[in-house]
Amino acid sequence: MRHLWEMGVSNRLWVGLAGALLALPLAWLALRDSSPEFARDFEECVELVQARMTDEETRPLMTSCNARFAGRRKAGGGYSYYDFMMDRNFDIAGPNPTAEERKQIDRAYIVYLDAQRQEAVSAELARRQNERLWAEMERSRQSVGPPMVLTPTNPISVAAAKRDKPKPPQHCADDSLSCSWSKITTAVKNAFASSSKTKQ
Repeated sequence: MRHLWEMGVSNRLWVGLAGALLALPLAWLALRDSSPEFARDFEECVELVQARMTDEETRPLMTSCNARFAGRRKAGGGYSYYDFMMDRNFDIAGPNPTAEERKQIDRAYIVYLDAQRQEAVSAELARRQNERLWAEMERSRQSVGPPMVLTPTNPISVAAAKRDKPKPPQHCADDSLSCSWSKITTAVKNAFASSSKTKQ
């Protein structure tokens, strides 16, 4: 210490100035590690705010952290940017998107808007077509008259139907075809009739 006093005033001034210059970066580094303004990303900013502040003081500082850092740290490394308009996440390199990453996000947003527009146009066309079909159905329902009744032009009475029924010949020779055919059909009818009576 005695050696410092023996130096001249100008030398002491230079030593003091050098010490002050060394102290400034050290103080800046100490403040940087403890102040939310010097945080590297959103998560670090939030940690610093929560460690230093009370609940009432954290809200404005948390809003500040949110405004300063658009990206959020991912578990596997890197950052993710959430775009609420598209409800989609984008991978980004740092805590904020670069100019090139912003361009990619903007291009994706243009594609998203175009898809939304096409979907809206398709929905409007489908709605109009549906309304047109309903209108056509209503018109066709109103233009229908009373139900059509089909009536025969020559109705046949029950008596006439019995009268027109062919009757088997009364007396026929055993070798005639019409007589034997009549006997066969009568036998088949009787067989079916007797089998249905026994089932009941």
